[in-house]
Amino acid sequence: MFRARQEERIVITGVGLTSPIGNNLREFREGLLSGRSGVSKYEIRYFGETLAGICHFDESKYQTPKNRRRGTRAGSIAIFCAHEAILDAGLSWPAVNKSRVGVYIGVTEHGNVETENEIYLLRQFDYDTRVWSHYHNQRTVANNPAGEVTLNLGITGPHYTVGAACAAGNLGLIQGAQMLRLGECDVALCGGVSESIHTFGIFASFRSQGALAWHEDPTKASRPFDRDRNGIVVAEGGCVMVLERMDQAVARGARIYGEILGYAVNSDAFDYVLPDSHRQAECIRLALERAGREPEEIDIVSTHATGTVAGDIQECQALREIWCTPGRTHFNNTKSFIGHAMGAAGALELAGNLPAFEDQICHATINLENLDPQCELPGLVANRPLQLEKVHTVLNISFGMLGLNSVLIVGRVSGGV
Repeated sequence: MFRARQEERIVITGVGLTSPIGNNLREFREGLLSGRSGVSKYEIRYFGETLAGICHFDESKYQTPKNRRRGTRAGSIAIFCAHEAILDAGLSWPAVNKSRVGVYIGVTEHGNVETENEIYLLRQFDYDTRVWSHYHNQRTVANNPAGEVTLNLGITGPHYTVGAACAAGNLGLIQGAQMLRLGECDVALCGGVSESIHTFGIFASFRSQGALAWHEDPTKASRPFDRDRNGIVVAEGGCVMVLERMDQAVARGARIYGEILGYAVNSDAFDYVLPDSHRQAECIRLALERAGREPEEIDIVSTHATGTVAGDIQECQALREIWCTPGRTHFNNTKSFIGHAMGAAGALELAGNLPAFEDQICHATINLENLDPQCELPGLVANRPLQLEKVHTVLNISFGMLGLNSVLIVGRVSGGV
């Protein structure tokens, strides 16, 4: 078990986020409980009209115009979320030893937006590369979002991005927890970000795969588990959390959102895109074992389901391997509200469920009008939030292309939120 020693217990003390339905946890949670979709019509060059989950946050709140021009949209999202997480955690930032802060940001992909933009501008000069942007390299290096956070906040501890496809939000948090346990840092700023809606390539690729959602009513386009689902709604977003060791958080009187009880990561080794339900189930079982929990002890399972036909079915098969009969476990889905925020998805989806430790409510999966029989789950919460007797544990699932599976289990801490 991961919680062998008190100093190895890792807790969440701050949450900063931007999403298509809110720019802080309170707004985000209110949107989830009210059933409000953040998906709207969207148009991007070369591709045309589509649908997307779009964030509306103030990029200038923590960045100068010059640094915004030099940097990236993903970096701006990460900076905004990191500042908000620090404020939410109640850290006295000037007094924090910046060499003992680590930054671990998950991404699905990075650099596509900036490269597409720069090539578009290059066309105006007949592709004369002498006018190529001298900011290109710093914008597209893989560590950019995390690096922009360190530059903005004066952090001199370790930083890197975690490239983990759509499992990246979970992997950023797992990396932060691991580095705290290793003693490499005392504060971890970790989670995931995505600027994916600003690249036409991702829309074109999903369309060519037959995996891009469309609906006349944008708010009904993202519909995991529904018989009439037809693909993914691409969303941008970000979520950065402050992680600390339990003893440090208690000593400074921090509010604690939850404790990381266990996690697991594995690979399907099966296909570039298609998932393997048995490997997914193995990952869930391993996380439960490491957390010292039985399946029936989990109150809420935050599903990954993206709204693709095959992906949702495979995930439900994996879940039914473990939760085959009705019990206290309930299942929900956040992508039905905001679309698929790619690298940010895991962290955002966990964040949306953290307040359940306080209000005991499981938010719903919306747009579930005709349940696909192959997606039946015992305890699936559809269309309206459900008041539970108690919520002590949340299990968060994120899967990624090339068969990457991740599971993170968080528990309520007595006297927490």
